[in-house]
Amino acid sequence: MSSTQQVHENRVAGGHKAAIHNPNVSEEAKGKLITSTLEHSRQYLEQDAANAEPAPVETGGMVDDSMSGNTIGGYKATLSNPRTSEAAKEKARAILDGEAEPSDYAPGTGDAHTNRVMGGYKATLK
Repeated sequence: MSSTQQVHENRVAGGHKAAIHNPNVSEEAKGKLITSTLEHSRQYLEQDAANAEPAPVETGGMVDDSMSGNTIGGYKATLSNPRTSEAAKEKARAILDGEAEPSDYAPGTGDAHTNRVMGGYKATLK
């Protein structure tokens, strides 16, 4: 998808969102917008799922160039935080020990923007 097309779609989505929250727009029009937005969201999710590639994150222990120091620090903090569940601590241990990859637990492709877009579409579907 070209950047111009992406900008256009973002503006259309923003207009729909504004119209849905505008008290001067009729309920009938809001219903049509919501239906249209849901259908577009489903199509985008299906298309994105078909084109998704796994995240290129290989831990192999804590000496991994693809994981930043902040990421590793976050997993270490998870281990020492008393408010963290045991399941989360087990996941963090597995990732730090190289037994698992962060992509095993994270949805999407690992790209923060893509994850936020996908979350927005999923929230729209609820």
